[in-house]
Amino acid sequence: MATKLRIFLILVLVAVIAAAGAVYSVFAPCREGDEPLVLNIYPSTPLSEVRRQLDGGIGFDLACRLFKYGNPRTGHYVIPARTSWLNVVRMLHNHTQQPIRLTLPSVRTLDQLASFLGSRLMADSADFASVFHSAEGLDSIGYTEETLPSLFIPNTYEVWWDTSVPVFIGRMQREHDTFWNDERLSLARQQGLTPVEVATLASIIDEETANNGEKPMVAGMYLNRLRTDMPLQADPTVKFALKDFALRRILHAHLAVESPYNTYINKGLPPGPIRIASVASIDAVLHAVEHPYLYMCANSDFSGTHVFAVSYSDHLKNARIYQRALNERNIH
Repeated sequence: MATKLRIFLILVLVAVIAAAGAVYSVFAPCREGDEPLVLNIYPSTPLSEVRRQLDGGIGFDLACRLFKYGNPRTGHYVIPARTSWLNVVRMLHNHTQQPIRLTLPSVRTLDQLASFLGSRLMADSADFASVFHSAEGLDSIGYTEETLPSLFIPNTYEVWWDTSVPVFIGRMQREHDTFWNDERLSLARQQGLTPVEVATLASIIDEETANNGEKPMVAGMYLNRLRTDMPLQADPTVKFALKDFALRRILHAHLAVESPYNTYINKGLPPGPIRIASVASIDAVLHAVEHPYLYMCANSDFSGTHVFAVSYSDHLKNARIYQRALNERNIH
């Protein structure tokens, strides 16, 4: 009888020790160190892959059983260091993901934007590209492939990593409408432009100068041309028409390219922005400087600024100075 009791007590002790070990493993930290662990779960990610990425052991397995967690949900999870396995699995089970900070870039083409978004979000770049180039889909939100770049305002946003393409587009529409508040809409009307036209002109200004202080001057010059029915004759639109963004010098042969974006042969604004316009350039158009200048030429000191002229003859003088500077530097 005493022997049976000892065996029973030993078994109870073993069970208690095993239970204590199990409890400890569940409450043990998932990893040491001070750096958080970032885990991105895709739709096809199985539990075994989540376990592998977490380097999970018995604590992870027991916590999964406790929460009946077996079907990972997509998301961007940031797991703080020393978080217990119990809390790790609770986070995954409750879909407690963290948003990411996404700064939209002022890129030149929709394909470049699709590539950028595909590298930052769960959706593939091809998913974004298919929407960006879908006439039917764009028509449903009031844009064309040409005007779509005006939808995007290059600010920083908090978004869910696993947001779908349609939901992302909807978010950008809301941000666009917030940006184009009553004050900006009123300023656009005073310039005789729609928000799409403002973004289109702003995109040209972005290509002309990176100097934010000069942008209102450049905007005023282009508005003068629009109001006098003069072709914009903007070199960046020729680059866009040619899809050759590496061109450093526009030659006469380039000016003959047949394209609605070629503002040397077509009056008025091109069909849409030639890049995603910066906020600085959009506001430069809305707050354009009033002046008499109709011409501008890059400064021969290569400072990134321009010299302005009222008459074509003065402009030609400025242009000859700049061309000599180009030749001296062997820029073709």
